[in-house]
Amino acid sequence: MNSTDRYQHGLDKLMEYTLTENKEISTHLKISDDLKDIAPDVAKFIIEFGYGDIYSRSGLTNKQRAQITIASLVTQGTEPQLELHINTGLTAGLTPVEIVESFIQLIPYTGFPRILNALAVAKRVFAQRGVSAVSAAKEQ
Repeated sequence: MNSTDRYQHGLDKLMEYTLTENKEISTHLKISDDLKDIAPDVAKFIIEFGYGDIYSRSGLTNKQRAQITIASLVTQGTEPQLELHINTGLTAGLTPVEIVESFIQLIPYTGFPRILNALAVAKRVFAQRGVSAVSAAKEQ
């Protein structure tokens, strides 16, 4: 696959995780724009390698990939990336309850401080997206 095809393949996969109607939420497209004047190749690597090579593999659904990524980011304490990937997770089909329950599952392995930080990020993202984990949990 040539470089142009690889980039397009990655971009197509990335768009499966990207909500474009709400301009307030964090997306990889915004990150790519922010990197244009300092490190445009980093955006290219994210799209070609991250989404073109890794996210496009068979064996996991988009939803499963999103949940794994969110869990990894929580354990690392990387809040800006966590915000982005909570958004991609919601777009991939994760529910707010699944996201919050994933955080709770991580408490014994990660600790309360990282989970409290993750919950604060999730609360902000859920508000931007107009969803609530509490109301969704009550409906189940």
